[in-house]
Amino acid sequence: MLETVSIRTQQSHGEQCFHCGEPVGKARFAYESKAFCCNGCLTVFQLLTENGLEDFYSMSDAAGVRITAPVGDGQFAYLDDGAVRGKLVDYSDDKITRVTFRAPAIHCVACVWLLENLFRLKPGIAEARVRFLQKEVAITFDTGRIKLSEVVALLASLGYEPELKLSDLERKQSSPTSRRLWMQIGFAGFAFGNIMLMSLSSYFGLDAFEAARFKPLFGFISLALVLPVVFYSATDYWKTAWRSVQQRSISLDIPIAVGIAALFAQSVYDVIGGRGDSYFDSLAGLLFFLLSGKLFQQKIFDRLAFDRDYKSFFPLSVTRCDGEREEQCSLSQLRVGDRLVLRHGELIPADARLVGGAAVVDYSFVTGESAPVEKNIGEHLFAGGRQMGGTIEIQTVKEVSQSYLTSLWNQKPFQKEKNGTLETLTNQYSRRFTKVVFGIAIAAGLFWSLSSSAKAINAFTAVLIVACPCALALAAPFALGTAQRLLARRNIYLKNTGVLETLARVDHVVFDKTGTLTASGAGEVRISGVQLTAQEQQWVAALAHDSTHPYATRISETMPGSNATVRSFSETAGCGITGTVSGTRVHMGSRMWLEQNAISVPPNNEAGSHVHVAIGSVYRCTFILTSALRPQTAQMIRRLGHNATLLSGDNEKERGMFAPVFGGAEMRFNQSPHDKLSYITELQANGRTVMMVGDGLNDAGALNQSDVGVAVVENVNAFSPASDVIVSGDVVPRLDKVLQFSKQCVRIVRWSFVVSGLYNVVGLAIAARAELSPVICAVLMPLSSLTVVLFACGAVTVAARNLRENTTADRPLEISADKAVRAPVRIFAEAAQ
Repeated sequence: MLETVSIRTQQSHGEQCFHCGEPVGKARFAYESKAFCCNGCLTVFQLLTENGLEDFYSMSDAAGVRITAPVGDGQFAYLDDGAVRGKLVDYSDDKITRVTFRAPAIHCVACVWLLENLFRLKPGIAEARVRFLQKEVAITFDTGRIKLSEVVALLASLGYEPELKLSDLERKQSSPTSRRLWMQIGFAGFAFGNIMLMSLSSYFGLDAFEAARFKPLFGFISLALVLPVVFYSATDYWKTAWRSVQQRSISLDIPIAVGIAALFAQSVYDVIGGRGDSYFDSLAGLLFFLLSGKLFQQKIFDRLAFDRDYKSFFPLSVTRCDGEREEQCSLSQLRVGDRLVLRHGELIPADARLVGGAAVVDYSFVTGESAPVEKNIGEHLFAGGRQMGGTIEIQTVKEVSQSYLTSLWNQKPFQKEKNGTLETLTNQYSRRFTKVVFGIAIAAGLFWSLSSSAKAINAFTAVLIVACPCALALAAPFALGTAQRLLARRNIYLKNTGVLETLARVDHVVFDKTGTLTASGAGEVRISGVQLTAQEQQWVAALAHDSTHPYATRISETMPGSNATVRSFSETAGCGITGTVSGTRVHMGSRMWLEQNAISVPPNNEAGSHVHVAIGSVYRCTFILTSALRPQTAQMIRRLGHNATLLSGDNEKERGMFAPVFGGAEMRFNQSPHDKLSYITELQANGRTVMMVGDGLNDAGALNQSDVGVAVVENVNAFSPASDVIVSGDVVPRLDKVLQFSKQCVRIVRWSFVVSGLYNVVGLAIAARAELSPVICAVLMPLSSLTVVLFACGAVTVAARNLRENTTADRPLEISADKAVRAPVRIFAEAAQ
């Protein structure tokens, strides 16, 4: 193939590289009538076309990244060293490896498309997923077929060489405000102040006191002061605008860059030609206020950190072991070397070493493969695995990465199809907005040029500066991000802000009974049948302790403590648990499940939930657990009315207890996990948007099938990745208020769109009449964003007051504009400090 490539050593004026869009220099590489600036770009083009990825170039003109240097043989071989590799990979076994890289060159949808098609370029790569805002790519590859160094070499050869700062892996990442931005603001502020000082006489009409020779001098001094502002402080605007031009796209920074260029060119022309006052003061002031607004928004965004870093919304606590004492602690309190106790179904929060018990780890949360992996004492356990056997003890060897665990929660296997209506509306508005602004600016400039060139420049620049789609773009993330933060304070944890939009559309709620509507620990636990011996009680207590099921937890709390070790532990969701204790097989579960295991269970008609016990394949007794509704649950269900359904795995004996609560709403008992899933599918087929509220582990299938899955947990270490929302048990009586709050949040975002639209209409109308100076526009631009964000965050904060326990949710919440603006002032004041 290479013999068809022609190289011409001469300057090609105006010709651009087909791959990256950079100007083609003297060394012109031509292939298939296409020009390339270097052999690296040509090689990438050939690689993509040979593998059927030529659609990459149809997504955006010059979509590629220039290859600055070829990848040398063995350049990344050091990454295959065990110590280095261990610091980089998120998960690895003899089958697959998962690693996440930051690739700063990611800049457009074509980049995302190409990187997510890496598997077509390199056999052995199973999947690649891009997080565009973070400029990160998570790659899963076959450990036996491809090395880590080869993955990195492939990325580098395509122009997406990842950042490999191993020293950063040893310490917590921080995101301080850029020192460079402060410097840019400093240069602009210094120039603005001094140019204004020299222009005071003109502002106040004191030209008579000004010697004629000083005016040109002040003009050239102002030019000298403004040069660093234009070529340093405005660097980011130039770069972004030029990149957009290269990519044949229009960004918000293009009109700003054009406005800066127009002011600078007109001012230089006036100063050199001695034609009058320049716009250098306006230019320096414009950049000073633009950069100050950028700084303020950046500090607020870093402080609140909604979509870019939502690790604080990951609700996971763990059981830490200190000698004989166990305590619950949050992930933020964990340190390397801590010993943790994990029971069946609990998540491994950080890379650790197994120090006690028999580990059977399910890594489907990380890899998508559900086959459990057995681990022995001393072996390494990766974060994100779930213990599927009995109780184990582990010792952490890495710090906890909550952001990594949260990214697992948002992985593709646990994602649901959604219609991001707010995001779609924002994107459509932003794409068209800049084109409209350019048209208005050109029309205003042409109109005023007929009467005054000064007014023409002023109107053209003012229109470009005052128009601001960022206010609309910020409304949804700030409003929904504020809602997510406020809900987290009330023990309501959302997977992401998009869940709020789906919650706002929910029109049917399905409840599980055990551990959801009934309170854990409430009611009575008694034994029916043969009394257990002291030794048998030890066995039953040990088996129940290893499970996180609400019934097992209640039974364990009523039994004497046990030091017995459970081996071969297994749990069948919604049915029962079994394990070997002191060489004896013990079963605990439903009557149907025990009979499926060839254990005969006598009938028992006592009211309550039944957990039957068999020791050595012989029935011994039945634990009868009576339930009590959570306080105020009945009122919540009555407010939902016929839009609620009860699905319970228990028998019909408790129908009488729940009939007054659900009234005419549907109630189904003796429901298996499959029955629950089928019922939700049937509702969705009839056009309903369903929220399932249940036990995070036993109802995983139904939670995943529902439009919004809400896992109710007493201890948040019983985490379910199938859920979209995790709530503590005391939140259940307020779930109808959460639905109401979600609807209010979506309405607030839409009103924010209206506010943003009105600002732009009024601002453009005034600017087009040449009645606004560019400096005033530069002040109004960040203020408009601040106003919309204040309104959105303030209204959401006021709406969240309805989530308090002592409020009544029967009436809609009224939000005054005054309250909406005043509520978030404290938040923004803190962010600005």
